[in-house]
Amino acid sequence: MSREKRRSQAEMTAGTRGPRWRALLEARWQDRVREVTELSLAYHAAAAAAPARPGAGAGPPEAEALLRRAVEARRKLADVEEALARLAAGSFGRCESCGSAVPAGLLAAVPETRYCLRCDGGPVRVRALTGYTPR
Repeated sequence: MSREKRRSQAEMTAGTRGPRWRALLEARWQDRVREVTELSLAYHAAAAAAPARPGAGAGPPEAEALLRRAVEARRKLADVEEALARLAAGSFGRCESCGSAVPAGLLAAVPETRYCLRCDGGPVRVRALTGYTPR
């Protein structure tokens, strides 16, 4: 990890109300919007290119796979939007289950996270999902 990136993450750990968290979440939101748009367009193009088959599912297998990916991307976008709402409400960085602080390192890795390590299955689950290792 570069020195600049480490410094940026260290500055974010100072609090969960600063403009750096908003900037991180907004950048993540833009990435998610772009992903949803690209997958949706690809799905519609794939669905339109293939003739409809009676008795088949929603379309050809590649279109169905694109649809599943688009739905998952939309869910991730909604998670980021909810994190932005928590930031505006002043509850960002607090576990939705027990109310304790979510480690800043975890927030830096997954800013849309809702739960602390204890309530979200502990360090093993977090490490498997993000690669983040709590101290």
